[in-house]
Amino acid sequence: MPRTCLVTGAASGIGLATAELLRGRGHTVIGSDLKDGDITADLSTPEGRTQLVERARELTGGRLDVVIACAGIAAFEAVTVKVNHFGAVATLDGLRPLLANGTAPRALVVGSVDAVHPTDDAIVAASLAGDEDAAVAASQAAVDRGEGHLVYSSSKASVSRWVRRTAITDDWAGAGIALNAVGPGVVRTPMTRPLLDDPEMRVLVERSVPMPLHGHTEPDQLAPLIAWLTSEENTVVTGQVVFADGGAEAVLRGDSL
Repeated sequence: MPRTCLVTGAASGIGLATAELLRGRGHTVIGSDLKDGDITADLSTPEGRTQLVERARELTGGRLDVVIACAGIAAFEAVTVKVNHFGAVATLDGLRPLLANGTAPRALVVGSVDAVHPTDDAIVAASLAGDEDAAVAASQAAVDRGEGHLVYSSSKASVSRWVRRTAITDDWAGAGIALNAVGPGVVRTPMTRPLLDDPEMRVLVERSVPMPLHGHTEPDQLAPLIAWLTSEENTVVTGQVVFADGGAEAVLRGDSL
């Protein structure tokens, strides 16, 4: 049955590959991004988040079957937590009422295997408490002391933990809405290309994200997993962070459960 799906970050990378796959399967896809989308919205700002929700309601008549929050940035800057955590949470919280009106509603966040890397406790705690100002301040403090890399890992860890906390609540599981995350490893996208093109940075990337199965991935390798997790076929998987990382998480954490 054709479904109505909204994908953020749909102009490039994983979002674009997922949107194209879903359209190819006959679904209606509303794409959102900073530009070149059905909805143009900056998810680093409260105004952009409100614009996304309002425009989605207009375009769909108040009903969605699927929401996929792909929008994200990898910069070692304070703005990263605004997009990766608060932008994703606002997207899902804001569009949840539309999902509640949908058929077999499903939602998903694109996280990262970086969620298992060291994080900044203050950034994660403030994010999970919903205190954006404190999370941004903690992120800037990390940048100022030369630990900007912790901003990215912390933003992905916090949004992944938010998924696990939120998925089992009455508003989500109780309403029949499955909510999950995927944790990719290194994906060849416009965002990662500068890192992979620099020989020294590439060595650092591969050391921090070892991927023994096939190495770095393409966006279209992740799209089928995202499509299944948000399909009507998925009736029992919720609250999970599914690592699609060529084995990186298993290398980094061993057999720990």
